[in-house]
Amino acid sequence: MLSRLMSGSMRTLDREYSCTVRLLDDTEYTCTIQRDAKGHYLFDLICHHLNLLEKDYFGIRFVDPDKQRHWLEFTKSIAKQMKSQPPFTMCFRVKFYPPDPATLKEEITRYLVFLQIKRDLYHGRLLCKTSDAAMLAAHILQAEIGDYDPGKHPEGYSSKFQFFPKHSEKLERRITEVHKTELSGQTPDASEFNFLQKAQMLETYGVDPHPCKDVSGNPAFLAFTPFGFAVLQGNRRIHFLKWNEVTKLKFEGKTFHIYANQREDKKIILTYFAPTPEACKHLWKCGVENQAFYKLEKSSQVRTVSSSNLFFKGSRFRFSGRVAKEVMEQSAKIKREPPEIHRAGLVPSRSCPSITHGPRLSSVPRTRRRAVHISIMEGLESLRDSAHSTPVRSASHGDSFMPRSRSLMTDSSEGAAIISDEVYSPSDSVLPTPVAEHSLELAISRQINGAPCSIEEEKESEAGTPIVGEAVEFGPDGKALSSDSAGGAGPGSACEVEQVNTFVLSVLRLLLVTIGLLFVLLLLLIVLTESDLDVAFLRDIRQTPEFEQFHYEYFCPLRRWFACRFRALAGLLIDT
Repeated sequence: MLSRLMSGSMRTLDREYSCTVRLLDDTEYTCTIQRDAKGHYLFDLICHHLNLLEKDYFGIRFVDPDKQRHWLEFTKSIAKQMKSQPPFTMCFRVKFYPPDPATLKEEITRYLVFLQIKRDLYHGRLLCKTSDAAMLAAHILQAEIGDYDPGKHPEGYSSKFQFFPKHSEKLERRITEVHKTELSGQTPDASEFNFLQKAQMLETYGVDPHPCKDVSGNPAFLAFTPFGFAVLQGNRRIHFLKWNEVTKLKFEGKTFHIYANQREDKKIILTYFAPTPEACKHLWKCGVENQAFYKLEKSSQVRTVSSSNLFFKGSRFRFSGRVAKEVMEQSAKIKREPPEIHRAGLVPSRSCPSITHGPRLSSVPRTRRRAVHISIMEGLESLRDSAHSTPVRSASHGDSFMPRSRSLMTDSSEGAAIISDEVYSPSDSVLPTPVAEHSLELAISRQINGAPCSIEEEKESEAGTPIVGEAVEFGPDGKALSSDSAGGAGPGSACEVEQVNTFVLSVLRLLLVTIGLLFVLLLLLIVLTESDLDVAFLRDIRQTPEFEQFHYEYFCPLRRWFACRFRALAGLLIDT
């Protein structure tokens, strides 16, 4: 009896998993989920915890033991999606950036989007010129510490904040000047709103970069924005396709294809290579979801998308949820008292270190949290005045959700837009970039065991740093080098090898499919000829000497052998 009770309790424990979700203000929400719980259950728990109604813009992201990022699918079981062992650790992040933050109905939603864009700014995903950088940082200061007070804010107080991957003294002086003179009297919610209005005008607003290589082996970043698909290479945005121009997204192995119709007489196909097949599949899924969310008018228009080719089924995926237009229509119907917001600040966070003048309040009700303090990053290379350059607004994002100011921009489909004086490389923006081998092994083992990542590990995963499975090496200056140059082979040779491998795989697949079809047809022919069907061509086959020999020498003995084994098995089952 005792053993039964113990086994029952063990089964109950096995059916429950502990799950920790890191929120945008770096607090943690911990809960227990059932083994068969689906993603939407955990997501609804977090949204209820945050008192969030406009939740369609957000998602839950996790990193597998191979350092590959994934978005949690709400229609599937959580345990089946996680490749690590419990307890599970995930992050609550903005998945679909609002095309115009001014359309957000509630302040709590704007605040969470503000935290996400502040994180993007720190990790180098959001680029801007020096004047815009100073204004954005000053809005963050105003939202977190309020009006300038000489008694509380000594000389150089802005240098104790880390807004960007790199700082310069001139930029810090400009931030202090703007905060002192231009933003006095603004409330935190007004500063956050102005911050969002400024950020959404930048070319890299809403960019979640995916590192890839083009057909020549040159590194590039692919990104899906609220207005379309962008390719960032070097310091230029070399391609931009509006969502209504993209006709198909497809992947096969590590190869990602984008099909588009820019004009009636101009059809283009862009091809890029992801570091791993898993990264390519994640890129494809993100593209499918973003296109459905921003392009479609109704969620009823969503269709299941397949990456299959002629002979293989491939991966099938379907976006689940409401589209942007439905979300904004639903937001307009919200009628409730605005929830109370306890803004985070004044304590260093994992991604945006701040000065410590007092206790920090969480943006959500109190929950179990880790108090982590980061020392201010020192010794960073001095930033040149031109290190943050203005993204040239030369693309007209023709989208129904486009802000009016964007609609006045001219189209730049004829040339590449310069987005920065320096190479756009968010993966190099967070230190330390190189990781020792023993540190990687430790990180993987900790991920497998479900332990929370360290500060540096989380920064690397958030910024999209090179992972263990990628062939990336680093030079003496800490910059990432392509695997081709490290291995001694040029970019062109790597591309040729990739194309040859793809061709060989296609030929092998065609051969296997042909053999399989012939085998199935042979079995079908045998079944038909041995059946009682009275068809002319079957009678002719049965009268041939070859068929009679096959029937008496092979088919009949095999049938007797199976019948004997079946009777023996049936008798054994009856006796037991």
